[in-house]
Amino acid sequence: MCGRYASSRRPEDLAGVFEIEKWEPEEALAPDFNVAPTKEVYAVLDRPLKDADDRRPVRQLRTLKWGLVPSWAKTPEGGARMINARAETVYEKPSYRRAFAARRCVIPADGYYEWVTAADERELEVEGKKKRPRKQPYFVTPADGSVFAMAGLYEFWRDRTLPDEHPLAWWVTCTVITTEAEASPLAVAPKEGPRSLADIHPRMPLMLTPDRWDAWLDPSRTDVDDLRPLLEPPPHGLMRAYPVSTAVSNVRNNGPELLKELEGPEEGTLF
Repeated sequence: MCGRYASSRRPEDLAGVFEIEKWEPEEALAPDFNVAPTKEVYAVLDRPLKDADDRRPVRQLRTLKWGLVPSWAKTPEGGARMINARAETVYEKPSYRRAFAARRCVIPADGYYEWVTAADERELEVEGKKKRPRKQPYFVTPADGSVFAMAGLYEFWRDRTLPDEHPLAWWVTCTVITTEAEASPLAVAPKEGPRSLADIHPRMPLMLTPDRWDAWLDPSRTDVDDLRPLLEPPPHGLMRAYPVSTAVSNVRNNGPELLKELEGPEEGTLF
């Protein structure tokens, strides 16, 4: 799954990477090294500009709320639980299939966090009660330092309790698509610890390589059979992972120090 990630690049930098045609400086987000569900996040999407006569899709950098709320939902409360959608079923699930057909986006990140439970404590009990196991966070990121382009979907939800002119009448939310984690060796593995992404967690965000960006973002492509090949995992060996401070486990902590690589697991040997 993907429940926490880092996004520190400036909108100017993202505009260059993704060939953005339109973004609003007043919507710029501060660097976020501990992105959590329900936060505002950057998303790249191709869509006609609002109220423009020209209806051609324009590549935009938008800020959306992480946690998708389906257009048919009565309330937005469920959005916090819909931060991920499985690549294997996203095109058929009622909550995602309409967005998959027409509202796909790329959610840029530096990388994502995942927690590994200490092997010797997974079944540990103290006085007949299960002890809360130690968990070591790892940061997973492209080995070449490039943007981690996560496949995503976005959706519009109308709050019918508010008038049209109210600034909160419309919610624009998003979700990250996940796939099976690679079992092949990491491009760069920690000195001690997991040797593959699958050793860290069985799921990972679906990474889109640059050759898939245009096809994924093209809103004119709506045929499911045509789109499904884009859900294939990327080539092996593009990622690295390393242990980071357990400070990231507290969502209130937020700063570049969270990405600092540790020499080894902070909580002792995990493998």
